[in-house]
Amino acid sequence: MNSTRIELITIGSLSMRFLVDGRDTAGHMAMAEMVVQPLAKVPPPHRHVDVDETIQVLEGSLTYRVDDCVRVLNAGDYCFSPRGSVHHFSNPGDVPARALVVFSPANIGPDYFREVAGVLGAGGPPNMDMMKSVMKRHGLELAS
Repeated sequence: MNSTRIELITIGSLSMRFLVDGRDTAGHMAMAEMVVQPLAKVPPPHRHVDVDETIQVLEGSLTYRVDDCVRVLNAGDYCFSPRGSVHHFSNPGDVPARALVVFSPANIGPDYFREVAGVLGAGGPPNMDMMKSVMKRHGLELAS
């Protein structure tokens, strides 16, 4: 049974709408629709300590990097980022990109994105110590 309240979480020019979260799957996976506006400010290169991420582009295109491999993903293309890999994406195009993102297990979900939105939406320059604390709590690390 789906207990998730579908909610749109907006962080600048990026939005996440969780369709499935860990409460629906006993923590096994979470799935969100992500929309990345053209030239959006996106998360810096990072890794997930204990979470695999798979992304499938539905509309538009994203430039996606996993470790040393960089690909342009168009509608229908997917990319897998295994836990521990450094990954990063961007939308250098002129139309929004829409994608499904799956996190397994569901250690990264709506709570993480709500907390990030709170830190980045607090006004003024981002508090990087607070941002790193949120990331660490949810098993993410900035790439060095």
